[in-house]
Amino acid sequence: MKRVLKLGSRPSRLALRQADEISRLFPHAEFQVKVYHTLGDKDRITPLSDVEGLDFFTRELDEALLREEIDLAVHSGKDLPEVTPCGLDVVYQTPPIAQNDCFVSRGNIPLSRLSKDSRVGTSSKRRKEQLRNLRPDILIVDIRGNIEERLQLLDAGRVDGLIIAQAALIRLGLEDKITEVLNLKDFPVHPRQGSLALVAKRERWQEVKSILLEQARVTGN
Repeated sequence: MKRVLKLGSRPSRLALRQADEISRLFPHAEFQVKVYHTLGDKDRITPLSDVEGLDFFTRELDEALLREEIDLAVHSGKDLPEVTPCGLDVVYQTPPIAQNDCFVSRGNIPLSRLSKDSRVGTSSKRRKEQLRNLRPDILIVDIRGNIEERLQLLDAGRVDGLIIAQAALIRLGLEDKITEVLNLKDFPVHPRQGSLALVAKRERWQEVKSILLEQARVTGN
């Protein structure tokens, strides 16, 4: 009987798309996705600029790995903490499907043509600094929420524009929302942006890897 591997994911539609993307990389394997709400999903108040580099979006999944409730966990590459928790390893990282940030605006107006005092939403400290350097005359609004919730802020007129990772919109099939892809010179990005990371418990990885290889051998892939 084929062994079902348990794959941990956050609950957002984007996170589940990412889990599906990982599953499709191993078509011979059978995965059961288990959803965990991380602190970052529950806490909608703390600015993300205060927790960058920490395990804000990964802790609960990492703890599930250590308890062996799941075999693997999938994270956005840029959400990985700067220090991998003891006992865990990043065992696989995908190439980025797109690395740039992009600008999404009401009326499809490019960032350079936004009027003075327009409101642009972002949660990243890096993006805020880049916006201040390029457009010191606009207002930067700190926002939280998943991609769909951020786009709703735009539709409701609470912001005039958003900075969002291009890869997120591609994975959600929302490329038509993009006003412009921002160049890397003015908007350098996190080195792991657009990639996915697969994390495993170190002492169990060889077992999980053996299951993946055996299932590939059995199916002839």
